[in-house]
Amino acid sequence: MVFAADATTQGVAAALCGGFVSFSLGLVGGGGSILAVPLILYVVGLRNPHIAIGTAALAVAASAYINMIPHARAGHVRWGPAFAFAASGVLGAALGSTVGKLVDGQKLVTYFAFLMCVVAFLMLRPKQQAASTIAAYPTPYPRLCGTGLGAGSLSGFFGIGGGFLVVPGLMFAGRLPIMDAIGTSLFAVGSFGLTTAVNYSISGQVDWLIAAEFVGGGVVGGWLGTRAASRLARKRGALNLVFSAMILSVAAYMLYNSWQAR
Repeated sequence: MVFAADATTQGVAAALCGGFVSFSLGLVGGGGSILAVPLILYVVGLRNPHIAIGTAALAVAASAYINMIPHARAGHVRWGPAFAFAASGVLGAALGSTVGKLVDGQKLVTYFAFLMCVVAFLMLRPKQQAASTIAAYPTPYPRLCGTGLGAGSLSGFFGIGGGFLVVPGLMFAGRLPIMDAIGTSLFAVGSFGLTTAVNYSISGQVDWLIAAEFVGGGVVGGWLGTRAASRLARKRGALNLVFSAMILSVAAYMLYNSWQAR
């Protein structure tokens, strides 16, 4: 089932979906961008799963770079680890997206739904604060690069931002405190998404107009989500619970559609 039909309706739907995804990211953190693909498929109405993934990757990349600006101004982006993690991750994203394009679109949607279930459960786990060890230990660049390669591969294959993988990866492989990991992750997420989008665009599998409309709505949504997060900080656990339930519901709907299509 898809809801959008004509170009005008699609544009409005894309802007609203972009606003919702960015609002969710600002409100509950990593994991929100995983809704971009199903929203583009079922609400915006792009019926081709590969085009939906390529378009979502471009939209998520642009949103990540935009949202990185305030973090960089606040000093929460560690550029050395960011470039190391992103450099290896870009290679992984290129490989992952190449493999993803070869997989049958309907099977890819099914795999994506299972990944959503994993993300939903990971979001329910309490986030631990990592103590800053910058002064005591040098940055473990080999471990950062290995972790970035793995995160980038999954990001490229599914066309997601991968923030739910990148943030803990930077915390434990790079020994970054959580605030620096969140800010630094946006550079990696943007780089992974851009690599995936370029790979898909080479095959003509990116809808540039829908991506632009999605990002436009996301600018407003991200600002509102960030403001709401500061006011609802004490309810973050409940928000994660609600958002995880939402992700599981969307995953169940995707699996049902995939089963019906057989």
